[in-house]
Amino acid sequence: MKQPSSPAKPAAKPLTAYTETIPGTVVKFDMIPVPGGTYTITDPKTGNPKQVTIKPFYIGKTEVTWDEFDVFVHKLDAPDTQKTGGADAISRPSKPYGAVDRGFGHKGYPAISMSYLAAQKYCEWLSAKTGKKYRLPTEAEWEYACRAGVLPAGPITDSDLLDKLAWHWGNSDDKTHKVGTKQPNAWGIYDMLGNVAEWCQPMDDNVPVARGGSFYDEPDRVHPAARKKYTPDWQMNDPQNPKSQWWLTDAPFVGMRVVCEP
Repeated sequence: MKQPSSPAKPAAKPLTAYTETIPGTVVKFDMIPVPGGTYTITDPKTGNPKQVTIKPFYIGKTEVTWDEFDVFVHKLDAPDTQKTGGADAISRPSKPYGAVDRGFGHKGYPAISMSYLAAQKYCEWLSAKTGKKYRLPTEAEWEYACRAGVLPAGPITDSDLLDKLAWHWGNSDDKTHKVGTKQPNAWGIYDMLGNVAEWCQPMDDNVPVARGGSFYDEPDRVHPAARKKYTPDWQMNDPQNPKSQWWLTDAPFVGMRVVCEP
């Protein structure tokens, strides 16, 4: 006798964009859905193509701004911490020396010079505050979202297109700019290239990696495959002994962007 077939699983609902408000504040940021797919990335260890499967996820519409990062650093959410469980137990950065934004601009500008550890702790804190799973993107996720099915993996030879998408050495006046002032990519994500290079979970070893190039880089170094590994030079002028684990005195070109797991 033929057994009845199992009912088909309902199709997963497509992800939709949403706006997150940091609890206890009026600070908001937008998250954009990225569809899943199969993607080929260059393995940094071997230099060979490596196929990876990307599950659908959300990514920040812009880089994390000072508006958001200040809440974490300066405990601007403190009156609400009793309502949020473990958020207040997460370590937070020490106060930075001098003008942390280097005079580039603050409100609406990308947060800069945080260490990889500080970026990770921000994601942990944000997850505890919101009840969602926020984290740094993997390198594969970051590059997949950056290319958006359109951009080449390597240098962008169309200088007009690069100028529309990115702040780089040739057009930035040697400083960061407000997020979202350039053209978004094909998936509606801003500043994936340039402005600040963005911390990602590294593919090849435990050395933190920043992707995409920055305002500090020549145009041919601002592209989806661009990657910089952390070096001690990024803290050369830190007067502390030992060096700060939270801030990078010589890396104003580094920032971050969050992803969220559905």
